[in-house]
Amino acid sequence: MDIALHFQVQDLLARYVHAIDDDRLEAWPDFFIEQGRYQVTTAENFERGLPLGMIHATSRAMMRDRVRALRDANVYESQRYRHVVGAVLIEPLEAGLVRAVSTFVVARIMHTGETTLFATGRYHDRIALGVDGLRFAEKIVILDSRRIDTLLAIPL
Repeated sequence: MDIALHFQVQDLLARYVHAIDDDRLEAWPDFFIEQGRYQVTTAENFERGLPLGMIHATSRAMMRDRVRALRDANVYESQRYRHVVGAVLIEPLEAGLVRAVSTFVVARIMHTGETTLFATGRYHDRIALGVDGLRFAEKIVILDSRRIDTLLAIPL
């Protein structure tokens, strides 16, 4: 595997989590190709091949709608995330695509300052290598636990 490509994938993941952690949610869809897929599911559903997800979007347009709803329509307690992403395993798939698998831990910080461990899991990514840089063709967020203690409002 090309070391430069490895660093590009790590950079994509870092910019992705920083955008979410810094509440730049309007930038979130731009990390995906136009028909990119984003899904949050549990390890149990993923291992069984079940298509159920807590969040499921099949295009940038759906992701933009989600962000608009978060900003203008949904009512949820003010909060933010802090991601820690583990080592990334990368392998070539087919022409123009690579697969990346990484682990994550997300702390949730409430407006009161209370901080809790919110989610742990894995990212299973298919990344498109385009002329304008790397973008996610698919990001599957696989949660270790099937229990989320509150509304999953912000993307992971």
